Amino acid sequence: MQSITINGSQRESVGKVSTKALRNAGKVPCVLYGGDKPVHFSAEEKAFKSLVYTPNVYTASIELDGTAHSAVLQDIQFHPVTDRILHVDFYQIFEDKAVTMEIPVKLTGSAKGVMVGGALRHNMRKLKVKALPANLPDSIEADITELQIGSKLYVTELENEKFTFLHPKNAVVAQVRMSRNATKDAGTEEEGEAAAE
Repeated sequence: MQSITINGSQRESVGKVSTKALRNAGKVPCVLYGGDKPVHFSAEEKAFKSLVYTPNVYTASIELDGTAHSAVLQDIQFHPVTDRILHVDFYQIFEDKAVTMEIPVKLTGSAKGVMVGGALRHNMRKLKVKALPANLPDSIEADITELQIGSKLYVTELENEKFTFLHPKNAVVAQVRMSRNATKDAGTEEEGEAAAE
């Protein structure tokens, strides 16, 4: 999985006054959990652009005082009006410990059911997986070529030995449903046949 580097500075004080001063200076207060103790730090707001405002998923390499910490984004708080980032929580990851992440699903192929008038529904755009950091994929490809009208693609059909899905086995990733147009066309054909008789 691709990683984005975030250069941060450890915070000496974590009160409201210092937090407000950080935000006024264009910085975001952050906490890194998962180690021996939580690490409070701050980073430039623009450093999060590639990590937050994207449909892709990345791990983060947090550089603090010359030391790099591998982590995943755990939680993020936005201002309700301005949408500016107010606070970010990270969770430190280790090579030998499995981590849970939501991975984007990329549909591939052209569903046969869509070609005959069906409507494709992409029910789950992200799937929660558990894996060792080295086995985390950038995306999960789902081939929808064989989906006919009324067919569903279940999460079990995407199983991979490198990671585990944290979803029920009957979770539907994508499906092709009868569209209104297809129903209308079918009705017109039936009416035409009845009139011909």
